[in-house]
Amino acid sequence: MTATEIGVPGHDGELDDLSPAGVEAVADLRRSTLAELDRLERDAGATFDAVDRVTASALRDRLSCALAVHDLGEPYRQLNVLDSAQHWVEDVFSLMPQETPHDWAPIAARLAAIPHAMAQHEETLREGARRNKTPAAYQVQRAARDATAQTGSQSVFAGLVRAAQEAEWAPSRPDLINAIERGATLARAAYGRLAEFLVTDLLPQCADQDGVGEERYAAHSRNFLGATVDQRETYDWGLEELNRIIAEEQAIAHAVVGPGATVAEAVAQFNADPALRVHGTDALRDWMQETADAAIAALNGHHFDLPEPVQVIEGCIAPTHTGAIYYTPPNDDFSRPGRMWWSVPEGVDSFAVWRERTTVYHEGVPGHHLQCAQAVYRAATLNRWRRLACWVSGHGEGWALYAERLMDALGFLETPADRMGMLDGQRLRATRVVLDIGVHLGLPFPGRPGETWNRRNAWEFLRANSVDGDEFLHFELDRYLGWPGQAPSYKIGQRLWEQHRDAALARGLSLKEFHTRALDLGSVGLDTLGEALAAGQ
Repeated sequence: MTATEIGVPGHDGELDDLSPAGVEAVADLRRSTLAELDRLERDAGATFDAVDRVTASALRDRLSCALAVHDLGEPYRQLNVLDSAQHWVEDVFSLMPQETPHDWAPIAARLAAIPHAMAQHEETLREGARRNKTPAAYQVQRAARDATAQTGSQSVFAGLVRAAQEAEWAPSRPDLINAIERGATLARAAYGRLAEFLVTDLLPQCADQDGVGEERYAAHSRNFLGATVDQRETYDWGLEELNRIIAEEQAIAHAVVGPGATVAEAVAQFNADPALRVHGTDALRDWMQETADAAIAALNGHHFDLPEPVQVIEGCIAPTHTGAIYYTPPNDDFSRPGRMWWSVPEGVDSFAVWRERTTVYHEGVPGHHLQCAQAVYRAATLNRWRRLACWVSGHGEGWALYAERLMDALGFLETPADRMGMLDGQRLRATRVVLDIGVHLGLPFPGRPGETWNRRNAWEFLRANSVDGDEFLHFELDRYLGWPGQAPSYKIGQRLWEQHRDAALARGLSLKEFHTRALDLGSVGLDTLGEALAAGQ
């Protein structure tokens, strides 16, 4: 599946080994690679050039962090609403070309492989239960619900069948259409069996507990950031940052609605303005594309120098309906461009784009697309692992939040509505820091002596700090509780990016020079980023 993601040919009809043996094989490979890195640094370290030194640091960080998470048994209980084996399998099909019969043959093969893969996934979860390494009960319930959704007519697999049947080549290849239909039927049934296993067998063995505790949380946080932070200091900073953002939002509300107006009143005014909405997914896609293209044209040659392949991005409506907005990078030769995806919930047909201009900058340029595509373009300097396969959430998502604030500073969020949209997103990210650390470490709940964080008060806190609908926020809360340390990596990553920027400017770099040097490194752990920039690399 990673081969498909980064554009390595020859494996598009296959799925990963999701069994316990596969989990251990990956860990063994990481250990042996780390041992080989030790040998290389010992025997040839003196001849490493600047690129080698950064690669070695980044590789050691990624291998060590992944092994620390593995050694706590986390792969045996990895089950949540976004990052589990069932999601990896669903998502890989969105990266596969669908133009010709040649493209569809590996899709048919991969569909047919899903029953075996889901059986392996089940085997790994069973082994986790045997080791007393189980996910939280609520995460099992959510995963079962998600798996059940993939058995129906709106599943990813049913969508593939419809796309194949509507293709121009379909009448000439009934054999391939039949294979795709059979594969999709097998896939839907496999997800049904997975859902039944989760509810009937796994759920009774799982505790109704959401916090993971300090040891597990520290390992996940380090893995997502590529840096070690003081969790309690970060929690306090998160509260301060949240209050600062609220004050900025209130200032806009007072200016737009009137003195004493609330943020909710300003949001209602923006939502009611028909000029700030688009209707229909076609109009949404067009708006995404136009906004992204305009940013590229305005920034290129001024604040950034964008190579020609990096100037291309596609706005797409995702085949799923989760409400998520995300980015997928280009492959190595840019034949598959970088893409922004919007997963529109079923029944939603009107979109408040005043909230999403900053999202396009986050996913596009100068956010993820510039970051990822620039690394892909640096083939002469960065090896394939650094260009395509190394991804650190705090680095990547931290940069994207940094990019949102940068676009505000550069004057691209000109209207109060656009700026409120940016602040709304930043407020949610600061809320995540406080909530995630608070729940998983069992810290005292702010303003309520004697009360600690739990699912109930976490919901109250989240609801009070977002204008999003309840369905989206329930999904968000489930995500935070089931994926410890991931959601805070956005805002904490932004904080570390800003610290590295300030240090670079203090050393005499211009802002544009800092951006160029940092992005040319590709995605690395945030400690590695700071070390490389300090060394002038």
